[in-house]
Amino acid sequence: MNKICKGCGQEKEHHGKGFCYNCYKKFSWEPKKGICKKCGREMPIHAKDVCPGCYTTIFRLQYNKDWNYKKYHNIEPELYKKITKSCLVCGFDKIVDLHHFDENRRNNNEQNLVGLCPNHHKMFHTIEFREEILQQLNKKNP
Repeated sequence: MNKICKGCGQEKEHHGKGFCYNCYKKFSWEPKKGICKKCGREMPIHAKDVCPGCYTTIFRLQYNKDWNYKKYHNIEPELYKKITKSCLVCGFDKIVDLHHFDENRRNNNEQNLVGLCPNHHKMFHTIEFREEILQQLNKKNP
């Protein structure tokens, strides 16, 4: 049964409250709100009783990281994880950046890739400390 929609003014199939389906979702429908189990904020609940942001963090973060390794570094996630297991200079293993030894982003040969903690990575790209880091890298990875 077609009626004139209150939202768009077109004659379309009636959904509810005088709106067609699209206008109903735009103007009248509100998502169910609840308290997120993880962050405690009152927000529209996505799934598993958590808000969309927490859902992404809990269930999709690793998938997104793996996709980024492939897209931005053009290497497989397993190789990325192997190389960035710990800093080659100091052994720090919490946050490790991927560094291209010859500084050519397109050269993704495994021998050209090295894991460095953020401090040593920044030091490598600072002219004052570059030689010091290069010496330490050459000692550890001849």
